[in-house]
Amino acid sequence: MVKRVLMIAYHYPPVCGGSGMQRTAAFTQHLPQSGWEPVVLSVSLNAYAEWARAAEPRVQAHRSFALDAARQLSIQGRYPALLAQPDRWSSWWLSAVPTGLALIRKFRPQVIWSTYPIATAHLIGMTLHRLSGLPWIADQRDPMIDQDYPPDARRYRIHRWIEQQAAQRAAAIVCTTPMAAGDLARRHGASTAISLIENGYDEAGFIAAELLPAPVQDAQKPFRLLHSGAIYPSERDPRALFAALTRLLATNAINPGNFRLVLRATGHDDYLRGLIQQHPGLQALVELAPPLPYQAALAEMLHADGLLLLQAGNCNGQIPAKLYEYLRARRPLLALTHPDGDTATTLRNAGIHTIARLNSAEEIAVKLPEFLNSCREQRAPLAPADVVVRHARAARTRELATLLDHICKEPR
Repeated sequence: MVKRVLMIAYHYPPVCGGSGMQRTAAFTQHLPQSGWEPVVLSVSLNAYAEWARAAEPRVQAHRSFALDAARQLSIQGRYPALLAQPDRWSSWWLSAVPTGLALIRKFRPQVIWSTYPIATAHLIGMTLHRLSGLPWIADQRDPMIDQDYPPDARRYRIHRWIEQQAAQRAAAIVCTTPMAAGDLARRHGASTAISLIENGYDEAGFIAAELLPAPVQDAQKPFRLLHSGAIYPSERDPRALFAALTRLLATNAINPGNFRLVLRATGHDDYLRGLIQQHPGLQALVELAPPLPYQAALAEMLHADGLLLLQAGNCNGQIPAKLYEYLRARRPLLALTHPDGDTATTLRNAGIHTIARLNSAEEIAVKLPEFLNSCREQRAPLAPADVVVRHARAARTRELATLLDHICKEPR
């Protein structure tokens, strides 16, 4: 008998960007190798703010109609709050439930899987589970609720209710970090079925990136420290980093001739440009670089002198998906994050201890010169190959297939 899983995901190619999209796309790509055929239910393309035909996936999605309330139902930027509960794509539920039932009748899946942070996906998964009796897996790429999140009180109550329903009804809730799994267990008790499947990197993407022409090596060029990806003002605020760079510049520990910080595809260039202008001389050290195609971005990581990771202490239960790509790139890595968080723990388990607190200019001012010296002397720690390969998305998909097999064996 063919084993099939109905996978409900808002973020799915050809939507542009996002680690969540890559996680789901990788699952659909690798699951057949473990004996599972994915059937994807996603949102109509008009609901995406941006998408590209070049990003078509190997497994095509069945799409049902939805509207983005903020873009398509607003008048002069305003729209009823009810249209955005539990998120701006709540209209998707109306079309996705009948479409999902039709897919269940046609393909006879054994399991339903839905992925958050689009909460409507979980509502669809839960509804189809209740109507069909099929077991449901709720994939939590991020926690649904946290301290002061969501900030809107009504949305917080709805998210909390959805999480409670998942804890009571789902065959398993999948978390991406140990701390998130622990928080969920504390809220709902040890009897809640919680599994850990972390994010990972795409090996095929790196193989393709390695075939791209390498940049010309020039010993006279400044050291390039690269941060690739979004810099959120609250979760990855670089103000302490900029203050540390200003101190080091004043003492000539670094200068435009020997150091360059490249912030690639931040998504918040205007905010960062304002911060940079507050520090004299920083414009000559910091480059705000535009986005690159995915493989070109991976190639830039492979050839960077050093890689920079940012994660604030208020996100200790989260691990940036970029971390796994950084480990695969096997370039020296400086992490500005809280030492007690899951990000720091993952790095230490990989043998990387070049870590300072993101909110401490004093620590950064000490750690950055030490990091630069270790790189120049070629003694900066790199993750061992056997540790890196365990973070590949193919390996993560095998973990998901094992969970699917286990759920199918349980009596319903």
